[in-house]
Amino acid sequence: MENENKVKVVIGDRLGKGQNVAKGVEAAGGIAIVIPGPGADMRLGDVMNKENADFGISFCGSGGAGALQAANKYKWPVEFGLRSIDSGITAIRAGKKVVGFGFMDVEELGRRLTEEYIKLNRG
Repeated sequence: MENENKVKVVIGDRLGKGQNVAKGVEAAGGIAIVIPGPGADMRLGDVMNKENADFGISFCGSGGAGALQAANKYKWPVEFGLRSIDSGITAIRAGKKVVGFGFMDVEELGRRLTEEYIKLNRG
């Protein structure tokens, strides 16, 4: 699959993490962009916009700050306060472009969300 056809996912984590989620995105055949540094979740929308991302994942304690900021600034559909992979799958199925989680830097999350997005939009 050429890079321009791959699903592009931006990951912003309040603590500067997200590398494990990125591994999952890439395992599913997507392109992962991890925003570096603390407070990365608050830059999610700007990086998604710059990179023309398919969807973005935000992580913080409440699971909502970066996702809400991105949604408010760019008017994207959002789901936040998520605490499980299945709730993220439900949000992707509902067409949300920005999903906000409590801290959950696990590979399975990135893989399953990307697989679901591909199934719904590219499959």
